[in-house]
Amino acid sequence: MLRIDRHLTADDLAKALRRDVWDGLTSAPKTLPPKWFYDERGSALFEEITRLREYYPTRAERAVLAARAAEIAAVTGADTLVELGSGSGEKTRLLLDALRGAGTLRRFVPVDVSGDFLEEAAAKVARDHPDMAVHAVVADFERHLHLLPTGGRRLVAMLGSTIGNQTPAQRGSFLRDLRTALGAGDSLLLGLDLVKDPGRLLAAYDDARGVTAEFNRNVLRVINRELGADFRVGAYTHAAVWNAEAEWIEMRLRAVEEQRVRIAGLDLTVGFARGEELRTEISAKFRPEAIGTELAGAGFALVRSWTDPAGDFTVVVAEPG
Repeated sequence: MLRIDRHLTADDLAKALRRDVWDGLTSAPKTLPPKWFYDERGSALFEEITRLREYYPTRAERAVLAARAAEIAAVTGADTLVELGSGSGEKTRLLLDALRGAGTLRRFVPVDVSGDFLEEAAAKVARDHPDMAVHAVVADFERHLHLLPTGGRRLVAMLGSTIGNQTPAQRGSFLRDLRTALGAGDSLLLGLDLVKDPGRLLAAYDDARGVTAEFNRNVLRVINRELGADFRVGAYTHAAVWNAEAEWIEMRLRAVEEQRVRIAGLDLTVGFARGEELRTEISAKFRPEAIGTELAGAGFALVRSWTDPAGDFTVVVAEPG
């Protein structure tokens, strides 16, 4: 059984893009949120990134889930898997299979901003699991947590260290909102990339084949197409920088020469000095000893945590405190 709730329309997304581009390109320094990487081309490029030798996070998280999914199912007793930032890949299947193996699985709630992608992915899951209710939600999980389906024992999963794209203040606010949205019996599952040698981190975000560079520049193509901008995409180089104080990777686009960009859809002209950088993503890395403290500050109690054999990535279960 498949049901789809739509809390976002194409017009909503267009308005959000206009707002984010205006705010980001008129600020100092210039920034853009990473969610605009992910049109069809950007999503395909990211899938390619996850298969690169340098990019360890996807493999490490998959290893943890493959080894520990049954324990996650036992610890949480969940009958509903809610996935924020939906996927239909191996990690989702590992969790669904574990909950089914525990005899508790009743419902899957994938949540994503892309209605077309979500509908296709949810329909495939529903075909593969005809005995399970699939209740897809087209929504921005940073804004619409209060609209998620309720009932049962929910396991809310946010994988891929996606929460690391938020600043500490943003994470705190998001986690507090999530704590408010969860009830007794619900659990939170987070995948978190850990602090490690900066050389390995930089290589993961600046691969030798240049796939990440193309992924980074894709945000300019999105703005050109959707807002009538005239970014010369090839005039920006990709840079990955380790911010040791904040303990996060920053992805940036660096202008190779002075230029002016016209964004017709916003009636906006933006200047870039030679060498000026546009920050397109942060990816925070976490220390195991600090994770419980951060969760506690948002009203969660850390229940269990697991890491891959190399100690690169951790998956944690928390409950409302």
